[in-house]
Amino acid sequence: QVRIVESGGGLVQAGGSLRLSCAGSGITFSTYNMAWYRQPPGKQRELVAALNSGGDTNYVDSVKGRFTISRDNTKNTVYLQMNNLKPEDTAVYYCWAYYSGRGSYWGQGTQVTVSS
Repeated sequence: QVRIVESGGGLVQAGGSLRLSCAGSGITFSTYNMAWYRQPPGKQRELVAALNSGGDTNYVDSVKGRFTISRDNTKNTVYLQMNNLKPEDTAVYYCWAYYSGRGSYWGQGTQVTVSS
């Protein structure tokens, strides 16, 4: 059974930092490409950052220089370090594991709220 579980969300003041974690089980974690998405209230889900199995990263322009995606394959975990948070970063953050031909999996999401 595949499980993707996010943690680390919470309430933080603008300018603060949070680190999200996403633990995967039931998959060969190191071979999966991983990504973080977010869905602000009343808006569509959007890609925030991606990290493929080879170590290449990609970020949406609005978080470049502030967010960092990384992974520890020994712990089957991907992280999203978020610095200098802004109120517009408020959203439910979702972890996504995908592998072409094997399918993709979503976590349940974790709430991040940034107060001004």
